[in-house]
Amino acid sequence: MIFITGDTHGHIDIHKLNTKNFPIQSELTKNDYLIICGDCGIVWGGTNAESDEFWQNWLEEKPFTTLFVDGNHENHDLLAQYPVTEWHGGKVHMIKPGVIHLMRGQVFEIDGKTFFTMGGASSHDKQYRKEGVSWWARELPSPEEYDEAVHNLNRHNWKVDYVITHCGPSSLQSYFSCGYYKRDELTDYFDSLYERLEWGTWYLGHYHRDERNGKYRVLYQDIIEINT
Repeated sequence: MIFITGDTHGHIDIHKLNTKNFPIQSELTKNDYLIICGDCGIVWGGTNAESDEFWQNWLEEKPFTTLFVDGNHENHDLLAQYPVTEWHGGKVHMIKPGVIHLMRGQVFEIDGKTFFTMGGASSHDKQYRKEGVSWWARELPSPEEYDEAVHNLNRHNWKVDYVITHCGPSSLQSYFSCGYYKRDELTDYFDSLYERLEWGTWYLGHYHRDERNGKYRVLYQDIIEINT
């Protein structure tokens, strides 16, 4: 079984993954998955390193395997220090054996379905944060990561079952945020995928709401099953 939810923000919102809010987990195994759509927040470092370790271990002890794409509120420099390995056809950072970062521009094959992952987003609160401490320039994809996406989507003939991101296309973002979130190169890139990429459902977080809009499903507090 594969479940998916929105941002957990480290200790702030990760409690939604407790047994009260997610009771079916008692029936799951490490062959079942919970996907977090960015802003996982458990790789932060600095003065938060002890908290990171606590929540990483907390997730590792869960009966399921946790997967996440990165959002804007992650320590991207620290994430990049983890060794890169291959998992289910794509590149990952293994935070723990059961806590896995799905890297940008990858296509994973899980239970016979394909998942395109492209983390990252712009921080709308950057003016209140300090670079290298609470904000990192790598929050948006590099040219190499966009190239990686093209390479992997070419291998799958630009057709996947699911898209997993943190932010959404500029067109969707303007609808959800009423101008609060500004368009950028990544949101415009996601708009360009609309014309070229064939997909079933696009799951994303970032906007702190739970709502479906056509083929897009924005998640925050909801934990829903992906029917593979």
